[in-house]
Amino acid sequence: MGRNYNRLRRLCAFIIGAVFFVSGLLKLLDPVGAGLVLGEYMRFFGADFLLPVSKPAGFALAMLETLLGAALMTGLWRRVIAIITLVFLCGFTLLTLILLIFNPEMDCGCFGEAIHLTHSQTFIKNIVLCALGAVAFTPISRLGRPKKRKYVSFGIVAAASVAFGVFSLLYIPLVDFTEFSLASRLEAAAAGTSDVYDATFIYEKDGQRKSFTLDNLPDSTWTFVSTETVVADDSEESSPSLAFTDAGGEYRDYLAASGKVIVFSVYDVERIPAERWQKIAGLIPVAFDAGYYPLILVPGDRDGLSAAVNGNLPADCADIIVQSAYYADYKTIMTLNRSNGGATYFHDGYLIRKWPFRGLPSGDDLERIAPDHEDEAVAETSTAGHLCFQAFMLLSFAVILFV
Repeated sequence: MGRNYNRLRRLCAFIIGAVFFVSGLLKLLDPVGAGLVLGEYMRFFGADFLLPVSKPAGFALAMLETLLGAALMTGLWRRVIAIITLVFLCGFTLLTLILLIFNPEMDCGCFGEAIHLTHSQTFIKNIVLCALGAVAFTPISRLGRPKKRKYVSFGIVAAASVAFGVFSLLYIPLVDFTEFSLASRLEAAAAGTSDVYDATFIYEKDGQRKSFTLDNLPDSTWTFVSTETVVADDSEESSPSLAFTDAGGEYRDYLAASGKVIVFSVYDVERIPAERWQKIAGLIPVAFDAGYYPLILVPGDRDGLSAAVNGNLPADCADIIVQSAYYADYKTIMTLNRSNGGATYFHDGYLIRKWPFRGLPSGDDLERIAPDHEDEAVAETSTAGHLCFQAFMLLSFAVILFV
């Protein structure tokens, strides 16, 4: 077998490994989202009884995919890794074929929230990877041996990936690819502003009517007829809906769309410890004093929330929580903030900042950020997260390639 063909095989294995590694890291970036996607697969196949383990199972699969990708790129344990990879590729291809046939309303989740593929695109991607695998692992008995230093590079990348995954589990994603990303504006805030709409001017000439925009008005030979307004093409993408109701079932979306608002989001009421409830309750009056309007978003209804907090918390603490609570869809709350008990800061409907429950702001923090210019605050937070994640990716590939 020629040297050039062996190089081609290693290149194919490296490409497969790179896809696995990036795909796994993007899931580890957002393990809660990975759990949501796996939960959708469980529902699709009628395995609802497995939903309680969707998050840890999603995290474990993402970690396995990341480590498998690192092993492929470094070339370690080639025969065993080749067999595991082929099992993964065949399983993924069969799964995506089923999705392609039945076309359910769900995302494949191959690259987390970062890249969304249709079922046909996912199937084609897996067919290409299978073809690369056929070249890379045939014959499987002659895959060569790795360089000894690659054990060191794999160990470094594996340890860093585990640490990265644990960090993402404990806090919130460094980069937010959900619709509630930094600088996004709530639909309730955008609905009352003119920049959500495009003005269309109707003119008539020689019995024919045409539409023109403000930047492209006709000459004086045309006669003005009327003006129409339509929703701008990008308004839906830039304006996520944060729909929530009060205890009486009345929608109160506008409360988060005006002024400085701190939203404490609790998507799993039953699993949040009493100490965390008390910390949130203690921050409610502090946020008021700092010039914010604080509210708590929970799924369910008032009776369910009251049953969860009354008896487990001091009466005054429970009263603050119940009185400050509004009710939204479980998935909406989880999408808003991946941390159960985390906080999100809006200013005039623009999403400025997010905190995990382990890093909730103090009163001094709220007073300090209140006068900050919103654009600068968003840019600082967003840039830091993107740079950290990009640096981690680049360093991982550098270690794999050059160590």
